[in-house]
Amino acid sequence: MKTTTRKKKKAFVSTDVCVACGSCVKVCPMKAIEIRKGIMAEVSAEKCVGCGKCAVECPASVIEIREVEL
Repeated sequence: MKTTTRKKKKAFVSTDVCVACGSCVKVCPMKAIEIRKGIMAEVSAEKCVGCGKCAVECPASVIEIREVEL
């Protein structure tokens, strides 16, 4: 029997170039993004559904939606 791995999409922030503007936090329907220490955005993988709204909204284009295996 062949096993298939499920893949889901999740948002990832390039924290070294994130300026913590908060645009992504405002548009996230799942409340999965927080600004950490006032310097970068952090995505909660448990809450993120990979909708991509944050990536579209990010003025610095530092958020990427990637497939992850579960």
